[in-house]
Amino acid sequence: MIKRIISYIIFTFCLISPVSAQNYSADEMVNISVYEKINPAIVSIDANLSDGFSAGTGCIVRRDGVILTGSHVIDGAKDIEVTTSNGKVYKASVLAKMGKNKDLALLKIDSKQNLKTISFGDSEQVKVGQKVLAIGNPFGFAGTLTSGIVSRIDYAKGRIQTDAAINPGCSGGPLLNSQGEVIGISQSIYNPDNNISNIGIGFAIPINEAKKFIETANLDGSINKKRFAQK
Repeated sequence: MIKRIISYIIFTFCLISPVSAQNYSADEMVNISVYEKINPAIVSIDANLSDGFSAGTGCIVRRDGVILTGSHVIDGAKDIEVTTSNGKVYKASVLAKMGKNKDLALLKIDSKQNLKTISFGDSEQVKVGQKVLAIGNPFGFAGTLTSGIVSRIDYAKGRIQTDAAINPGCSGGPLLNSQGEVIGISQSIYNPDNNISNIGIGFAIPINEAKKFIETANLDGSINKKRFAQK
């Protein structure tokens, strides 16, 4: 009788108790933790050009609103709008940009609150075969996470090749390692059908190139160079 009562109590408790936390695999936990850590520091960028619009992604590199992105995202822009992960929209100004080869630019937004920032990795430590994650705004779908591996390192052109899905709108977004450190800035994809499909060949600029750009950018002292000499 006592055993029946105990069994009934346990059964009833299971029915009325909230479901326990979902069990995730170790690999899933890496994806989840990296995304939750980094996505608040990722923005979407909309640039108003003379002949249309350009959309891309950016990484907040300083709490007062300095943003790293691709120069081709904002080239020729008359107006630039930046939307943070919480949906707030800001007007942005261009602080510095590089040519098409390096394809990097720095923007500035004026935020009344300190913003979340990315963490820099070391692209010299990148290995073919390692897991990578990418966050971007493909076709306007903000805050999209994709995963893959480093497929190849093009030392001659200074590019990291990956099969993590990168699509139009992802340019300027981060390529991340499993620790949530940015090891590259998404730049371009290769496909033979004018962006109709993604065939798993994407390219990112090594983050060490971006760090050099930030350190040497002529910003009239608005950036403390030592803060960007991160390992």
